[in-house]
Amino acid sequence: MQGGLTSLFALGGGALLFPMTCARQEARASVSPRRRSVTPRQTGQLVEIRRTARVSNVEVSPSRVWRTWTYDDSFPGKEIRVREGDRLRITVDNQLPEETTIHWHGVPLPNTMDGVPGVTQQPIEPGAQFVYDFVAAPSGTYLYHTHVGLQLDRGLSGPLIIEERQPRYAYDRDYLVILDDFLPGDPRPLSSGGGGMMSVVTPPYEGLMVNGRLASAAPVFDLRRGEKVRLRLMNPSGATTFRVAIAGHRMTVVYADGRPIEPRTVDSVVLSMGERYDVLVDGTNPGAWNLIGAPIEVQAPAARAVLRYTDSAAVAPPDGQWPEGLTGGVALSLDDLVSLENQGESAQSDRRFDLVLSGGMMGGAWTINGQAYPNADPLDIHEGERVEVRMRNQSMMIHPMHLHGHFFRTGRADKDTVIVPPMGSVAFTFAADNPGRWFFHCHNLYHMEAGMARVFRYV
Repeated sequence: MQGGLTSLFALGGGALLFPMTCARQEARASVSPRRRSVTPRQTGQLVEIRRTARVSNVEVSPSRVWRTWTYDDSFPGKEIRVREGDRLRITVDNQLPEETTIHWHGVPLPNTMDGVPGVTQQPIEPGAQFVYDFVAAPSGTYLYHTHVGLQLDRGLSGPLIIEERQPRYAYDRDYLVILDDFLPGDPRPLSSGGGGMMSVVTPPYEGLMVNGRLASAAPVFDLRRGEKVRLRLMNPSGATTFRVAIAGHRMTVVYADGRPIEPRTVDSVVLSMGERYDVLVDGTNPGAWNLIGAPIEVQAPAARAVLRYTDSAAVAPPDGQWPEGLTGGVALSLDDLVSLENQGESAQSDRRFDLVLSGGMMGGAWTINGQAYPNADPLDIHEGERVEVRMRNQSMMIHPMHLHGHFFRTGRADKDTVIVPPMGSVAFTFAADNPGRWFFHCHNLYHMEAGMARVFRYV
């Protein structure tokens, strides 16, 4: 097995793993995003949950115990699963040695519940508690994670699933595939080391994981011949972009960042930090098959899980098996995503921002239009406007840009996080329909902490 994964990195440091169509795209921004006429209304039950953040020991493989920070001694954090319209009331008890928060990634909730320290709330001090209270809507696959410093690379993240009241697709099994990176030591700010704008600098990860397990202890997803499996691919990692493929199988992508799209069958999917894709896999090829999350930019052993047919004699993939989709086939691109919602008529934007993403030079700062957060001007908007954002990446690193509190239209799809590829350009539009102060940032944890962030401010 290891030989096959090692061969993966001979492809040129991940360069051939990135869908090249992304590098050329200027995402269309001509479709009117949906306006929310009212705040989501509670139509279901009250769900009360407690999450305790504390220092714990977790097993990432049978031979490796990681002393890190967790929610309730679990890594990843335990799944929160509710139905659309339920009201969530989560009490966070901070037993860590420093302050923390929780951000509900992708959910367009009230501004005071967004969990960004210094923007929407004061951080939760050690020994203190904070209650997050919001209606779980709309349905989709989301994340929850800390938004303080470099804490995310200690393991403080988990899945939030808001189930549809009227399911769009039928399937037999529903699995979470949570991709993450493994940094056994304390996370520290990165320095370019004087490499200049063209350098690619990443943390010293020792391995990559699926559901908190290293490749040597890969989690197993069981199915039977003839079944249809829903895999919720999620990337809460600190700094790793993954290309995901399954040996012997194709994937039909049906949701992007929780929003439904026209089904698109592909051989591989790229997920950068903060992105989620829900895919359907048909159980038509009995055996045991590797699901591989191959890193782009980061140099670390790939993440692995196993898709295993219980009505097959095979109990493990043969040594060296790896997915054909990692070297060829159809790779999902942004142009493939077509929303099943929000098909509004074309309209001009009311306000436009042109943003240049750059940095990673001698001082190590990552900037938007030359400014490094928090010493950066807010981006002022008015409620009711249609806002257009055009981003140009002047670096050789991937920037997954995430907007809090809103979905945006990029190309023909609705998302909340979008990859701006190296030396590429992407645009999006959104409806200014959720007043407050909303964080906008690169979801590479180290880029964000080095300044690649702004605040959209309703005035």
